[in-house]
Amino acid sequence: MLSGSIELVVRLDFVVYWLSMRVIADLHIHSRFSRSCSKDLTLPNIGLYGVRKGIQYIGTGDALHPVWRREIGDLLEEREGAFYLKNSDCPTAFCLTTEVSCIYKRGDKTRRVHHVLLFPDLITLDKVTQALSDRGFNLKSDGRPIMGLDSELLLKMLLDIDERILLIPAHIWTPWFAVFGSKSGFDSLEECFGDYAQYIYALETGLSSDPLMNWRISALDKIFLVSNSDAHSCENLGREANVFEMDKPSYHELRRILLEHDQSKFIETIEFFPEEGKYHADGHADCGYWCAPDATKKNKGLCPKCGRPLTVGVLSRVSDLADRPPNPDRPPGAVPFKSIVPLKELVAQCRGKSKASKVVQREVEKMMSLASEFAILLDLDAQALASVAEPDIARAVLMMRQGKVDTRPGYDGVYGEIKVDVGSGGLKQSGLFE
Repeated sequence: MLSGSIELVVRLDFVVYWLSMRVIADLHIHSRFSRSCSKDLTLPNIGLYGVRKGIQYIGTGDALHPVWRREIGDLLEEREGAFYLKNSDCPTAFCLTTEVSCIYKRGDKTRRVHHVLLFPDLITLDKVTQALSDRGFNLKSDGRPIMGLDSELLLKMLLDIDERILLIPAHIWTPWFAVFGSKSGFDSLEECFGDYAQYIYALETGLSSDPLMNWRISALDKIFLVSNSDAHSCENLGREANVFEMDKPSYHELRRILLEHDQSKFIETIEFFPEEGKYHADGHADCGYWCAPDATKKNKGLCPKCGRPLTVGVLSRVSDLADRPPNPDRPPGAVPFKSIVPLKELVAQCRGKSKASKVVQREVEKMMSLASEFAILLDLDAQALASVAEPDIARAVLMMRQGKVDTRPGYDGVYGEIKVDVGSGGLKQSGLFE
């Protein structure tokens, strides 16, 4: 377990982020009080990993949970629109956030929809906590509370308490728990939120889709697409993130950017390759079978091995609702994106080891003592990469940036695989080190 005390090495790459006013934000994570989450998810550890990974603004996650809320109050202090660790030189800023699970009947269907909530301050957070407790919801059982509350009524309640609260539908295409999910979702935001759909300013694409897929749906053009890690461990922080231009992390400025659709200040999103997401393709995990949307239709939605229904994945669901062809041009107002493979996965591929191996762990630790993960994956040029990484790893990073990867899509809860195509000719043959 990581130490609660933080000793920071302020590296050049982290300073550059601040001087350039570029703020990388991961606004959807969890604490150790959510089910199936690491016990290492403490606020000091999250702050430390923010520096290691190059993330300047991180959601607290689970802010409605009473014990986590107490730790937030004990360990964080508000300064200029964001929260920071008390008595610490850690520069990582925090935003008050939580994920909630709304399960309710609408029409003749049970809806299961997850949302990310963002709060401007502790007073507002506590008002929401009280309002939900007064309605009889158990906020102690899980960091991501389950509530029998209609999404439209939830949003109305939040805005009645404080119009500054933001609700962002989470991982919007996940089959079982999302606003557009194939199993329990809706076909439009208006169907889910009614007249309150106008107050949805951002949608979280989730690990199994990327902006390119979402650009196929013109109804989403007016809404920002955000990306977050939904991390259940410190190591997964930042596997997806957002890049804003801000003087410093600030809830007020974040909300303004989203409300005003200020594309000049929303630089880009950082994405998983969507094939790696565990609900990208259609499939049946028990049979080890996956397929593309056309095959699903040909098989009438049934697994050809056992005859049971396939879990319809994100790719099919997007295709069902799309009014544009695959790989459309970027719509006006949409922000660009970059796709990454996490550093530990790249090193594991290059070494032929598992991500958990000591060999991989040591090499990643050595690299991240010299530069943050995002600096390595996104920013350092070939010469700088050569100073922090072995040649084969540097080559893998450069190939990843070009999108030279082989994929096996995830399906029915099984993560996909992304293999970087590093070729056999070395760095010079890639043309990037010449």
